[in-house]
Amino acid sequence: MDEQRETLQRIVSTLANKNDEIHNFVDMLNHTIKNVQVNCSNAISELDEEFDGLYSILDEMKGCMANTIQQEEARKIQALQDQLSQCSNALESSEELLELAAQSLDIKDPVEFLKAARQIKDRVTMASAFRISLKPKVSDSMTHLTVDFALERRMLQAVKFLPVPKAPEIDLAACLVADNCITVSWRMPEEDSRIDHFVLEYRKTNFDGLPRVKDEQRWELIDYIKATEYTLSGLKFDTKYMNLRVQACNKAVAGEYSDPVTLETKAFVFSLDSTSSHLNLKVEDTYVEWDATGGKGQEKTKGKENKSSGQNPLLKSNRRSGAPSPKRTSISTRSSARGSRDRFTGESYTVLGDTAVESGQHYWEARAQKDCKSYSVGVTYRNLGKFDQLGKTNSSWCIHINNWLQTTFSAKHNNKTKTLDMPVPDRIGVYCDFDRGQLAFYNANSKELLHTFRTKFTQPLLPGFMIWCGGLTVTTGLQVPTAVKTFQKSENGLSGSTSSLNNIA
Repeated sequence: MDEQRETLQRIVSTLANKNDEIHNFVDMLNHTIKNVQVNCSNAISELDEEFDGLYSILDEMKGCMANTIQQEEARKIQALQDQLSQCSNALESSEELLELAAQSLDIKDPVEFLKAARQIKDRVTMASAFRISLKPKVSDSMTHLTVDFALERRMLQAVKFLPVPKAPEIDLAACLVADNCITVSWRMPEEDSRIDHFVLEYRKTNFDGLPRVKDEQRWELIDYIKATEYTLSGLKFDTKYMNLRVQACNKAVAGEYSDPVTLETKAFVFSLDSTSSHLNLKVEDTYVEWDATGGKGQEKTKGKENKSSGQNPLLKSNRRSGAPSPKRTSISTRSSARGSRDRFTGESYTVLGDTAVESGQHYWEARAQKDCKSYSVGVTYRNLGKFDQLGKTNSSWCIHINNWLQTTFSAKHNNKTKTLDMPVPDRIGVYCDFDRGQLAFYNANSKELLHTFRTKFTQPLLPGFMIWCGGLTVTTGLQVPTAVKTFQKSENGLSGSTSSLNNIA
C-alpha cells in the first residue's frame, strides 16, 4: 500500500507540476495574445507609414494587407484561445481528480482504498492534462507580415520630373514660301532623346515683326509632327504675312514655344465689284453667275444709280487717278474702283475686280461651270465703257471661250481675234507682269502656256470677266507659281518666241 501511496503521490505531484506548467502556459498565452495585438498594431502602424509615402492608388493594397494581418491576428488568437480552453478543461478535470485523490487517502478500508486508488489511476492515465500539448500552436511573431517599402521608396525617390524640352529654333534661312505653300524648318538647341513630337502653330496677319496680342486671328495648330520640317500646303494668301512658331513635346509635357518668325505671304487679292457689274449678273465676292431675269427686277435700282452717277466728271477722274498699288492697303483702291463708273449694260455681261494692278507680278485663276455657254477672262483699264466688251477695245485684253453650238477658243484685243488651237482647260491662270508689259494665260492645272500679250501698260489694270449662260469662280490670294516664273524667265530670254496680238495689230 505504501508503494501505491508513493506512486499516487508521484502522480499527484506530476499532475500538480503539470498544472503549474499549464498556468504558466496560460500566462504565456495571455501575454502572447497581448503581444499579437501590440505587434499587429505595430505592423499596421508600419504599414500606414509605408503607405503614407506612396500614392493614393496604393490605398486598396494597404487595406488588403491590413486585412491579412488582422486575419492572421484572429487566426492566432483563435488558436491560442482554443489551447486556453483545452487547458481550462484539463485543469478542471485535474482539480476534480486531486480532490478525489485527497478524499481517497482518508479511506481506512484497504479494499475500498485499493478500489478508489485504481479508479483514480485509471482516470489520471486518461486525464486530458496528459494529452494536451504544452507548446503554443502559433507564435507571437508577426515578422512574416512585416512590410518594408525601402526599395519601392528608393524607386519613387529616384523618380524626378521629366525635363521640359527646350524651345526649338526655327531656321529662317531654310524656310520657303512658294506656290501657296510654306515650308518651315527648325532644329533643337541640343540633342534630346525624350522628344516625342513637335507642334507647329501659324496664323495670318497684316503686321510685320513680332506677333501682336490684340486684333489677331487665332493660331491654327498642326500636332504630332515627327520630323523637324513641315510644309503647309493649299494656303490662301489673303494677308501680307504669316506668323509661325514651334514647340517640342515629350510624353508628358510640352516645352516652350520657339521665337515666332514672320514670313511674307505676298499675293494678289481681290473681290468682284458688284456695284458696276451688269444687272444680269449675280455677284458674290469671288463668284459670278448669269441670270436672265436679273435686270428686270432691278430697273429701279438702276435708275437710282444713274441719278447718283450724275456727278462732276472731274471728281471721277480724280478718283481714278488716286488708286494705290496692291502692295499697299487695298481699301482705297477698292473704294476708287467701286462707285466711280457706270454699271455695265447691253450685251456687256461684264464684272471687274475691285483692286487694281499698278506694278509687279501677279497671278489669279478662274474656273467656269462646265455648262457655261460663253465667258472671257482678262484685264482692262478703268476706262472700259459700259457697253464695251472685253477684248474689243484697245484698253482690254482677254481670252474668250464660246461653247454655243461649237467650241471656239481665242485671244482678243482691240477687236482682233487670234484662234488658239488647243483644248480649253477647266481652270485658267492669269499672269500679269505690269512692269514688263506681259499678260500671259496658262492652263492652271498643267501650267501650259495658252497665250501671251506683250505691250506697255500705261494705266492700272483691273481683272475683268465676262459671263453668259453660266457661272464662274475666281481664285485669288495665289502666288505666282514656280513653274510660271521659270517659264516666264525662259520666255523673256527669247525675243519673239510667243505671238502677240499687239505685234499683229
